[in-house]
Amino acid sequence: MTFHAAPPKHTPTDTLPTYQAKDLTEGGDLAQIVLEDQTYTLRVTRAGKLILTK
Repeated sequence: MTFHAAPPKHTPTDTLPTYQAKDLTEGGDLAQIVLEDQTYTLRVTRAGKLILTK
């Protein structure tokens, strides 16, 4: 019999900041997100998926 360690505890999702993608894109399908000196593009696809690119 094999025993495994308990899974790591995660922060409950209700304590994380939550944003609507359409709010970030102001109703469109693109937004820029800046992290330190890097700019990323958030894209909402026609299928309703999110893509984050550098």
